[in-house]
Order: sequence, then C-alpha cells, then structure tokens
Amino acid sequence: MSNVTLKGIYKRFPGGVTAVSDFNLEIEDKEFIILVGPSGCGKTTTLRMIAGLEEISEGELYIDNKLVNDVAPKDRDIAMVFQNYALYPHMTVFENMAFGLKLRKTPKPEIKKRVDEAAQILDISHLLDRKPKALSGGQRQRVALGRAIVRDPKVFLLDEPLSNLDAKLRAQMRTELSKLHQRLATTFVYVTHDQVEAMTMGTRIVVMKDGFIQQVSAPQVLYEHPTNLFVATFIGTPQMNTIIGTIVDKDGHTYIKVGEFTILLPDEKGRKPEVLAYDGKEVIVGVRPENLHDEPRYLEMYPDATVVAHVDLVEMMGSETYLYLLVEGQNFIARVAPTSTALNGDKIKIAVETGKIHLFDKDTEKTITN
Repeated sequence: MSNVTLKGIYKRFPGGVTAVSDFNLEIEDKEFIILVGPSGCGKTTTLRMIAGLEEISEGELYIDNKLVNDVAPKDRDIAMVFQNYALYPHMTVFENMAFGLKLRKTPKPEIKKRVDEAAQILDISHLLDRKPKALSGGQRQRVALGRAIVRDPKVFLLDEPLSNLDAKLRAQMRTELSKLHQRLATTFVYVTHDQVEAMTMGTRIVVMKDGFIQQVSAPQVLYEHPTNLFVATFIGTPQMNTIIGTIVDKDGHTYIKVGEFTILLPDEKGRKPEVLAYDGKEVIVGVRPENLHDEPRYLEMYPDATVVAHVDLVEMMGSETYLYLLVEGQNFIARVAPTSTALNGDKIKIAVETGKIHLFDKDTEKTITN
C-alpha cells in the first residue's frame, strides 16, 4: 500500500505568509493525482511538505498510514523528480541513476540490475555512458525519472517535470509518463500549472488557488461540473466565456437576459429551484467555446438561444476553427467546425447550446447550476 493522507495541513512562512491552508486530501494507493493551479497557489509547497523538504506548520501527514511529520526525507520511501532534473554534470547517466543506491550501500550487482531495468523501461540503455551535457532535454528528463525508478519508492513526487521541454516533446512525455505509471503501479503525485497536462494524465485533479483546495475530482467531472467560477475558467482551453446576465422567470419558463438578447433555458436546467431563486437577479453566465455554433443546423435547433456577434478574428486550426467574437461588448471565443464561412469583420448569428450553460453567483462566484 502506498496511500498518502494529508489532514489539516498548513504551511506558514516567517513574516505571516500562509502558503497552504487547511489542506485535506486522501491519495489512494497507485493513484496518479495532479496538483494544479496558477503560480503561487501552494502546489509545489504542498509537494515539498510530502517530500519532507518543507516543514509542516500544522496538521498531519501519513504515508502508508504512518505519521511522517518528523521523519527525514531519506526515510520516507519517496522519490522526487525536479523541474530542473538536478543531474550531477560530472557523472555519467549510469552513475547518476546509481548514486542514490550507492549511498544506501546497495550491492553492485543489484545496482547494475536495477539501473539496466530502469534504462530499458525508459529507452535510455544506449545513453548510460554519456554525461548530462551530451543529452537533450527529453533525455535528461528520462534520466531523472530513471534515478527515481531505481529506488523503487512507495510514492513518486514530480514537480513540473515537463515544463522545460518543447511542446512536441512535452506531449510525447505526457504519454510516456502515463504508460510509466501503469507499468510501475505506484502512487504518483504530480505538480503542474498546465491544465492540459492535468486533464490528460491525472486519475484525479486537485485544483488549488491561494493555498486552498478549490475542488478535487476526476478530469471530466471538473470540466463538466466545476464547483466555482475559478475552476470553470481555469480548466479548459480556450477558457470558458463569461458574461453578466439576468435570470427572468416568465410564463412558466426561465430566460437569461443578456443586453439586447434573451436566451431560453431548457426546463431541466431553468426550472431548478436553485436557479429560480435568482429571478430578477444578475448572475455570471458561462459557456464553453465548443458550445457556441454558427452552423445552420444549430441555429435551427436553438431558435430561442441565438445572439448576434461581430467577428474580430478567424483562426483556422485545421481540424477546427476559432472565432474571436464581440458579443454585447464582451470578448467571446467560439470553437466551430472547419467548414465555417465566417470572415473577419462579419456580423454573424451564434447559437448557444443551452443545456451546457453554466450559471454562477455574481458575489460568491459559486456554481448555481452546470
């Protein structure tokens, strides 16, 4: 078992700065959990507390059901992979990977066996005699992973390990890491600010902001059912469009009034008591780019949910097209079919997929419905 439990964890730095507040999380054995959020949200500090590199100010940390608050990093049976790889430049790849085992006085035949096995898993057997300066960024990343693998730890901690790689290599390494997790069947705790990494790799995602957990859920649940406006706009590329609208309950139907436009909500969403409680009040309306359409069939499907938009820019991406729009003075992005005929400067009709509309309280920014 390699479960990790954080109970009421706080990290306070001298000068009164609280980096992490009341962090509660149960990480299951063999889980690939991702801590994601903007810079300064406390995710790396949390990872370093699990590693023992930062002291916990308050709360309890358990690894394998054992309290480890006062256990030294070397005795926690964890391995950490850093953003800058932290390889020794004067050592070969083999020596870098073997270094931790040598410190533990592991017998030489066992060291060679473990290094060779890890090198084979990571496809770096042909690099074992090279020094780090002779390696590419992706190869150095594999060596850093190899150094962690040979230790056969209970928990892998990875701190933005792909951030120094180019976009193509990053996408490739995402896949490699996911395969590696399945192969090793070990608990992974992974920190990133890149929500694409989070969405594609994690079994669960922990979204953080200002030291607090905002939501912990599976990737698709976060995407479809965000708990607040921050999670809704942080998860998803391009990010969710938002605009202020007023809820109107009229003749047994619920509408959203946005400037000149009125959008009819489907009854299964609009007639919910939590939505009707906002009758006559302003709310934040959210809609994802892929739920805005300019195709005639959608305009026919949603005759009571169309708006007129000014096209600022058309960006053709090959498999899809992004329309940068102006609606009621607000910037919107629509992700539409590549067959779209919209041109820069056009005024076009846009259909809103009303079943996918998200509503948020204007003051608390908490989700009303999604």
